[in-house]
Parts: sequence; C-alpha cells; structure tokens
Amino acid sequence: MELRELREELDKIDEQIVRLYEERMEISSKVADYKIQTGRKVLDKTREEEKLRQVRSLTHNDFNAHGVQELFEQIMSMSRKLQYNRLVQEGVNGRLPFIGVDELDVRNSRVVFQGAEGAYSQMAMMKYFGESVNCFHVETFRDAMCAIEEGSADYAVLPIENSTAGIVNEIYDLLVEYENYIVGEQIIKIEHCLIGLPGTEIGQIKTVYSHPQSLMQSARYLNAHDGWRQISMQNNAFAARKVSEDNDKSQAAIASEQAAKIYGLEILERGVNQSDTNSTRFIIVTNQKIFLKDAGKVSLCLEVPHESGSLYHMLSHFIYNNLNMTKIESRPIEERDWEYRFFIDFEGNLADGAVKNALRGLREEARNMKILGNY
Repeated sequence: MELRELREELDKIDEQIVRLYEERMEISSKVADYKIQTGRKVLDKTREEEKLRQVRSLTHNDFNAHGVQELFEQIMSMSRKLQYNRLVQEGVNGRLPFIGVDELDVRNSRVVFQGAEGAYSQMAMMKYFGESVNCFHVETFRDAMCAIEEGSADYAVLPIENSTAGIVNEIYDLLVEYENYIVGEQIIKIEHCLIGLPGTEIGQIKTVYSHPQSLMQSARYLNAHDGWRQISMQNNAFAARKVSEDNDKSQAAIASEQAAKIYGLEILERGVNQSDTNSTRFIIVTNQKIFLKDAGKVSLCLEVPHESGSLYHMLSHFIYNNLNMTKIESRPIEERDWEYRFFIDFEGNLADGAVKNALRGLREEARNMKILGNY
C-alpha cells in the first residue's frame, strides 16, 4: 500500500478512537455524579491497577503492553480530572482552611528576623513593614519559626532564595516542619562590601567572616586573595559584629553597608559579589492560615509515590487547569533514602476555581501535600 493509503487507514482508526474516547468520558461524568451523591473519592487506586493489568493482558507483545499501559494511564488521568471538575461545578470542591483578608495588620504587629542589627533580613523587613516596625532579632532561622509559632511574634522575615547562590535549604525544611505559612515576599538587591576596622589596609587582612552564601557569592573576589582564611558565620551582621568586638585589623567581614555603619566599621571594598544583579528573595511568614485576596502566587510542597511517572502525573494537574508553574525544587526526605519532597510555586489565588480543582487532584493523588501559602 502507498503511504497515502496507509494514512487514510490511520485516519479511520483515529476517528473511532476519538468517538470511543468521548463515549468513555461521558460515562466518566456519570461516575462523577454517582461519587458526588455517595461521597466516594475520585481516585480508586485498586480499580485503576486492576484495569491496567486487564488491558495489558489483551495485547500480543511486550512493546504493545507497555504502550497500552501508558495510554490507559493517560485516559484514566483525564477521567479523574473530568471528575474533579464536576465536583467543582457541583460545589463539592471542599473548603480550603485559609481565610482571605484585604490587608495584613502591619501597624499593630511584632516582627522577628534572623541575625543581628544590620542583617539583610532587617533591611527586607524594614522595606516591607516600614522603618518604625516593632521588631526583634534571633540567632537562627529555627528560633524565628518558633517565635511566630508560639506567638511572641506575629510575622517572621526569612531569606528563601538568592539569584546567585540558589535556595536556602533550611528554610524549605522548616516550612514543612512548622505550621507556619507564607503571606508575602520582599526582594532586595544585594551589594556585599568588604568591611573592617577603620584604618585597615587590604594587605593586613588574614581572615574574612561571613555567611556561607555570601562567601559563595563573593568567591571570585576572595579567591584572588589566596592567603585569606574564610570562616562561615550564621549571618553577615554577626560577622560584622565579631570584627568590631575583636578589634583586630587582620579580620574583615563581608556584609552590607548598613552593617558597617551600625558596628563602626569602614568599607574597604564595595561590590565584592561577582554579580551586579544579585538579589535575595525574603518571605513573610505567620502562624495564621490567611492570604491576601489579591494574592497571585501559591506555594506548596508534596510527596509523590516512589514509582515511574508519578511526578509527571502530579504536574499534569497544572497543565489541565491552565496554571503557570514558575518554580520547582526538590529536597531529600529524612530517613527515606533516595526519596524527595517537591516544592512548587505557581500563579494563582486560593479562591480561583482552577486552583481549587488542581489542589483537589493533587491532594487526592499525592502521598502528602501541604499548602505553604498564597501571597
């Protein structure tokens, strides 16, 4: 047969496939109606596994068995999405445990940041909450999370991502561990300065203190000075404070201009970070399940079954609901070798039907899912 004739045969088969697919989806809609009336869950894992074994057994070779399984996994996935959509249409989409608010009460709130006076976290806090913010600082990120969980602070300001050094792993882990939620974000431009005691010469420096990410961001500058010992600190402001308190001209810190002013230090070199566009994204976290009504970004984390195609099926909920995923990160799950938890950001609002639909599907099909915030 010529290619044209073969293609005509394929077209006839494809028409039948489309007709049968639409018939199947009509029945899936009736299944959704039944589940709405009886309160049954959409996902029936046992039934789907049985169906996949059945269709595989109808094929005549291993290649077709694999292909048919993949095809029916997609068909059943679309059936579930249709059923989730029917639930939304019938108002059986469930209430999300988040309350929409018109604005955050920043005037009557107490805010905590990690570090010391002069930290970049303090700069981000003041930019978001204003210069007169009622605030205090703690030594560690965990201390900040504890402060809002126990109510000694209403909000915490925490760095989550740097445009050069990447994510702050500890913050992602703490967002899973604590029942605290993101309600805002603030991005600030980072300009690292080499700072030391007044009158210090570059040639006198032997040791440089700073946060590990700041050392990484300034690696090119620091590597040009082979003899300098680099020592990590919990925070840039802690590094500046140490240099000031030790009163030793062989020591310097990489920190902000603001830190230099606060601790009476001199700027020895500006812009030692190699990127002119270096910025850090800070999140505003609270212990309340609230979100601004005009919020446009949702963050969540989920664990997927440790099997082939599971992440793909999770991500398909964003595609089907026309939601733009803007970020995905993975973190290893403690005490479960080679298994990972995924952190996802996507555009949307918790009041949107498409978002509710996607979240319902994710919650039913993921091993675990937590909404981290809408901001």
